[in-house]
Amino acid sequence: NGTLKEEIYMRQTKGFEKGDKVCRLYKSIYGLKQASKAWNERFNEFMSRCGFSRCVEDSCLYVRVGKFGPVYV
Repeated sequence: NGTLKEEIYMRQTKGFEKGDKVCRLYKSIYGLKQASKAWNERFNEFMSRCGFSRCVEDSCLYVRVGKFGPVYV
């Protein structure tokens, strides 16, 4: 799950209500509009830390050049 940059609140889930409160989300959850963007940013950070860089022509392709040549993921 990616970390959210925006402040997002949701109603409590049925069966777990405690008074008249709402929940603030710090991590994206399935079904949230921002979930795919947050996940992609987190994945890109991880790949960058591992030495891969995102291809300019295709943002789904990551490249790392090692001593035996390029590695494509």
